[in-house]
Amino acid sequence: MATHPALIAWPTEARDALPLALWSAREIAAATGGTASHDFQASGVEMDSRDVRGGDLFVALKGEAMDGHKFIDKAFANGAVAAIVDRPVDYPHVLVEDTTAALHALAHAARDRTDAVRIGVTGSVGKTGVKEAIFNALDRASRGACHRSVRSYNNHVGVPLSLARMPARSRYGVFEMGMNHKGEIDVLTRHVRPNVALITTIAPAHIENLGSMEAIADAKAEIFGGLVEGGTAVIPADSEYSAQLIARARALGAKVLTFGASKDADVRLLDAIPSANGGSLVTADLGDARLCYSVAEPGEHWIANSLGVMATVRAAGGDLAAAGLALAEMGGLKGRGARHRIAAAGGKALLIDESYNANPASMRATLRQLGHTPATRRLAVLGSMKELGDFAERFHAQLTEALIEGKIDHAVLVGEEMRALARELGKASGGGIHNAITFAHCSNPAEAIAALEDYGVTAGDAVLVKGSNSVGLGKLVAHFAGLEG
Repeated sequence: MATHPALIAWPTEARDALPLALWSAREIAAATGGTASHDFQASGVEMDSRDVRGGDLFVALKGEAMDGHKFIDKAFANGAVAAIVDRPVDYPHVLVEDTTAALHALAHAARDRTDAVRIGVTGSVGKTGVKEAIFNALDRASRGACHRSVRSYNNHVGVPLSLARMPARSRYGVFEMGMNHKGEIDVLTRHVRPNVALITTIAPAHIENLGSMEAIADAKAEIFGGLVEGGTAVIPADSEYSAQLIARARALGAKVLTFGASKDADVRLLDAIPSANGGSLVTADLGDARLCYSVAEPGEHWIANSLGVMATVRAAGGDLAAAGLALAEMGGLKGRGARHRIAAAGGKALLIDESYNANPASMRATLRQLGHTPATRRLAVLGSMKELGDFAERFHAQLTEALIEGKIDHAVLVGEEMRALARELGKASGGGIHNAITFAHCSNPAEAIAALEDYGVTAGDAVLVKGSNSVGLGKLVAHFAGLEG
């Protein structure tokens, strides 16, 4: 039987010759300089034995307090096909001198074997949500050929692990980079070597460790040091530190693309109006074109985020129409804006989960948005903002204005640092102000759950839950949203 002409003419390209499996034993040994005990193929890479799935390569990392070699049996019980180890084990493995160095080598091999456009994302606020939006845009445009760091894998272990997981056939890779101290992003960006590096915003997160806002801007600008030759730095034009960031990027030889409402922004906001779903309809000027798109996520901060997404997608050579569709369809992430309809007296109430992170800028933005959310009453469960050092008392006390702007009827404050805000609210209450905000101050999530139950959530209420992750307000979200187990 003759072969159909259409099959003969089916187009091929160089990437068709790239492996379908993530890693083979030979490739791992070549990348790490190790010795493979068996021939195998792995479909994933994992460092936590509890998260291992069938087909994974388990990397037995050694830390100051933990040695992954102690969990080899559990990793293979969960489906690992092989492990990277620094001592022989009774399972398929690649033997290396140092497992951390081996993970770095595997990450660099993953980076170098593909021509994927790599994007680095950092910033004081919004980097995980923006990373997800960029991924959704590029994944849609490339029909599933985009890779990204999952969850908040943005540190000295998470970034190399995310790189090592990047398939050879990827067209794009999106990597989040976080930091607590100067110099940390410099190391991460040199692992990734991004083609495009985005800073979402500069805010007083980690100011305890860095000392000043200018130092925070400098630390975030380290991401530009890893850019490939001819790479693009995407910078928030509306930030008061934009000139500092631009100067740093240009000094490193990067192209600069700015975004924001500023008249000088390369991707400039022209108009934004509320849309029916609670988000926004945005019109932006890209210099050579105008773009109109919807943003599903509510809030002015997501209007700014969307401009950063569009600028990044354009710099990466992506499809702006696909980016618009991705922004229109995005829902809130767990701990970062996810919305739940919860049981309440007389019906249902809205619970907004922002329990994963908090700093002064994100607190103000989220409370401001709550003020625009239709509700019978607005309740706020606010956990302490960590890593503010000597600035902590002032920044917590200043949230009084944000609570008023957010039209909060009642606040549940959780953690020692929130005592400063409790004092300010107590002064207002004691002064006989008619619309003083009632509040309760609690030490921990269990007390906060009891306090909110005592106050009573009723039908039509909107409840915001926001705080630094270490406060543990995810437990309160799980309790009221019925997510336990």
